[in-house]
Amino acid sequence: MHEIIFLEPVFKEMIWGGTRLRDDFGYEIPGEHTGECWAVSAHPNGDCTVKSGSLRGRTLSGLWREHRELFGGAEGEVFPLLIKIIDAKADLSIQVHPDDAYAKAHENGSLGKTECWYILDCDPDAKIVIGHHAGSREELRQMIDEKQWSGLIRVLPIEKGDFFQIEPGTVHAIKGGTLILETQQNSDITYRLYDYDRLSNGKPRELHIEKSIDVIRCPHRDTAGERVLRKIGGAEAEVLIACPYYEVEKLSVNGEADFEPEESFRIFSVAEGKGSIDGVELRKGDHFILPAGYGGYRLQGAMLLIASRPGSGQEKGRNC
Repeated sequence: MHEIIFLEPVFKEMIWGGTRLRDDFGYEIPGEHTGECWAVSAHPNGDCTVKSGSLRGRTLSGLWREHRELFGGAEGEVFPLLIKIIDAKADLSIQVHPDDAYAKAHENGSLGKTECWYILDCDPDAKIVIGHHAGSREELRQMIDEKQWSGLIRVLPIEKGDFFQIEPGTVHAIKGGTLILETQQNSDITYRLYDYDRLSNGKPRELHIEKSIDVIRCPHRDTAGERVLRKIGGAEAEVLIACPYYEVEKLSVNGEADFEPEESFRIFSVAEGKGSIDGVELRKGDHFILPAGYGGYRLQGAMLLIASRPGSGQEKGRNC
């Protein structure tokens, strides 16, 4: 049986970041404007290392290259997923991501970026940007050219526990006062459409207007579907999304629950509470991988975990 792989996060300072990654999770952050915790990442811009056990100090990208048996022999040149916690003290820029085909053609062969958001916490009356109101590509370009941002951008209210699937081509932005766990393809490609005319080091941040217009889906379509819930001992497992890129589940543990062996490796983030897996202590802010072949496992305690695995392409639960 393989050992559990606990990972050391990588942190990113951002113009819109704050201190909740330290205040809420106890992480040692690099500064007062820390916006992102790359919790499970093998991306060149933030490659996590193993924090304990026989693999301590190894990078996740290195394990993917050299020990593919830990991942069930999964195919692909790069580790498929990237898990983040995002602390938005201020509004993020209005942005959009390309799909695989566009990114491959225009971003040096990169993957596109499909992602999803679980709202860990948010201020009262918090809001989020998902979608736009343009009815055609011509209207979209006109509204962008005329800077009709308030008329173009679609803003929605949010609450703790909400979940959103962000397809490529979806205009989106996390707004201030929001703490999010993001599951995404292993990509760092973002096209910035509008940044509120903010300055960073005295200069406006780069915008990507033409690429944004190229990839924005028009008109906007929401991703519809139902969340699927099942009971497992002293836990509830709720499928949040199942699509070709990932399957994401919320595990609410209150007591003890035994889980069957997984066919593939699985990623876990402890979002709230504390407990254990097979007697190994877990606390809020821990992130770990159960490698392929680990076998069945037992979760105990009072905690909320977000679990993910690479997508199988099968359509179940809430579909991409």
